Amino acid sequence: MRAGVVVVGGGVMGTSIACHLARAGVRDVVLVERDELASGSTSKAAGGVRAQFSDELNIQLGARSLEAFARFKEDTGYDIGLHRVGYLFLLSTPEDVASFEAGVRLQNSLGVPSRLIDPAAARRLSPLISTDGLLAAAFSPDDGHCTPEAVVHGYAAAARRHGATIWRHCELTGIERHGDDITAVMTSRGRIATDTVICAAGAWSRAVGAMAGVDLPVEPLRRQIAVTEPVEGLPPDLPMTIDFTTSLYFHTEGPGLLVGMSDPEERPGFATDTHDRWIPRLGAAMEQRAPALLDLRRTGGWAGLYELTPDHNALIGEATSVSRFLYATGFSGHGFLQGPAVGEVVRDLYLGRVPFVDVSPLSVGRFAADALRPEANRV
Repeated sequence: MRAGVVVVGGGVMGTSIACHLARAGVRDVVLVERDELASGSTSKAAGGVRAQFSDELNIQLGARSLEAFARFKEDTGYDIGLHRVGYLFLLSTPEDVASFEAGVRLQNSLGVPSRLIDPAAARRLSPLISTDGLLAAAFSPDDGHCTPEAVVHGYAAAARRHGATIWRHCELTGIERHGDDITAVMTSRGRIATDTVICAAGAWSRAVGAMAGVDLPVEPLRRQIAVTEPVEGLPPDLPMTIDFTTSLYFHTEGPGLLVGMSDPEERPGFATDTHDRWIPRLGAAMEQRAPALLDLRRTGGWAGLYELTPDHNALIGEATSVSRFLYATGFSGHGFLQGPAVGEVVRDLYLGRVPFVDVSPLSVGRFAADALRPEANRV
């Protein structure tokens, strides 16, 4: 078999890239996914979509993606359950308030309608919180959440309609090179001759890069989410609420809540089984910031993988050491929400066009050049 380009990974990033390439008329786009579509980190994401970041590039990628999510049903026919209820960051230290003040100024300059509000206004938006110790909050009404799997299947269907081929249960086993040129990929379903590979393998990207001789410094880290029983009287427009100090966050999930937070004791690795070691810390954060959550019974939950880079920011670009190896990975928790925009950017990099935003500062070369680009507004 021959492909014009092989996309590795069937999550939001891979399907968005395949869709954007196929829509642009690129022939013989083949996406390979070793399991089912959306079966990796995408299906385990909290589904938040936002443009409230500290990094100008992330703001632009987030805002562009929000526009795409808003017209997703019109574009693909798929309802992604988009709830534009806003993101509310709760701030308890003067340092965080100053950081978010600067962030809001930058976001506003780029057209994002975020603003700082006082604790009383924050509680009106998110009545389950306690305002004890709160100094301020940052809110942007255009943010929200949607259903990650629906986004993947919408992109996959659109990619197929435009001529792309998607192989599920097809594992990449090697990348064949002749000198500095890629000549083929080896898969569990056979060899595909190609001169271009795009790595969108999320937490598994380091191994894919190694096959091409490219170091992608991506580490997997387990993150857990809990789902609660139905909550009476939840406001229909409850924002995605994040206590920035503890990283506790919650948003509506059906009649109940989806709740999560980071676990500083978690160690890198590919484990995705659930455990209860994080629950005492979760309970302490709830007691401090949202005591009403303590009375709720857990009815479910899951674990998935973050794909972390050393500066908690994405890797987007094209390798310099081998011809036509592109990558979009390492999003460190904000990949799902940037999927639409990154699909556009990678399409343009592949076609030799100038993307709507210059992503060269996110190339993997920044680590060798000691030009780290940290993202502060992460959960």
